Amino acid sequence: MWAQLITMRLKPGKDMAELDNQLRAAEQPGSGLVRTLTMHDQADPSQVYALVVFESEDKARAREQDPRRQEALHAPRAIMADIFDGPPQFTDLTVADEWTG
Repeated sequence: MWAQLITMRLKPGKDMAELDNQLRAAEQPGSGLVRTLTMHDQADPSQVYALVVFESEDKARAREQDPRRQEALHAPRAIMADIFDGPPQFTDLTVADEWTG
């Protein structure tokens, strides 16, 4: 498995509800996406983290290049420009272990 931690900051008064809906609608079957966790910092709710887990880095990179996905991301990108204070920051992660209690 492979993952990305995406760090974003919301502009005052903005939320991610519509963006979440748009991103789910843009997802293609077989993309390699395993799960997405979106989290807000308790001390600073404008600070948002998304942990996006994939079957593999190769699948994630292929997903990035999929023309169908690129077309479907036009609306979500417009929403991102409106709600985020600056561009998201990406951290690539190798999943060393997974445990579910």
